[in-house]
Amino acid sequence: MSRQAGKDTAAELAVRRLLHAAGLRYRVEYPVPGMARRRIDVAFTSVKVAVLIDGCFWHGCPEHATRPKANAEWWQQKLDRNKSRDRETTEHLQAQGWAVLRFWEHESPEVVALHIAATVEGRRAPSRGRGNR
Repeated sequence: MSRQAGKDTAAELAVRRLLHAAGLRYRVEYPVPGMARRRIDVAFTSVKVAVLIDGCFWHGCPEHATRPKANAEWWQQKLDRNKSRDRETTEHLQAQGWAVLRFWEHESPEVVALHIAATVEGRRAPSRGRGNR
């Protein structure tokens, strides 16, 4: 597990490259406000948009998740805790007014980036009167 990338995964980097090329600026590995040891993969803090790109194995993708046979009970508990923590983080951020966008690592980076850009622009639209940022 120590060789498993916890951040800057290929999926995250691909999406971030597309967002940056589209002129969007964001924070990487932004701490979840009020929750120790939890991070937002890509955060647009001014409009409170949190983007989380989940790995299929670690977060239980319904299409691609696999179940290890060795030490199966321990792994099941571990993966269930991960999913529970994901739900808790999402609910916490939403309660604080954040839009939470979760994607699987296997999703098309282009489609993901378009969805993120649309959400960010949608949340910026009401504040257009303060200047075009």
